[in-house]
Amino acid sequence: MLITKKGSRRIVVDGTVYRWVIRRKPSRGQADYAEPLTFAVVQENIRGSLLHVKMNAARYDIMHDVPHSVVSPKTVAAAIRKVLTAGWQPGHGGGTFCIVWSETLPDI
Repeated sequence: MLITKKGSRRIVVDGTVYRWVIRRKPSRGQADYAEPLTFAVVQENIRGSLLHVKMNAARYDIMHDVPHSVVSPKTVAAAIRKVLTAGWQPGHGGGTFCIVWSETLPDI
């Protein structure tokens, strides 16, 4: 699966180039029910497996007074490294690799 360059960000992790993206607007579940923030990662220019990461808190741009998540390149790189050791093969097909991010990173 490919992620378009428009609207996505490029990141290099351990010499490999990836693209990652967060939805521009919250999904209905995220907006109405404070469901967790998610982001997707793929290896750049390769039709391979998609990484789908669900954070441990809601989006920052919703109207609910709940804890929220902010995704930084540091978080994305840490998630990529973690799932690579767990068996994600971004250059191969095989569908979507999903994880729930439960790590607590310091506020930025």
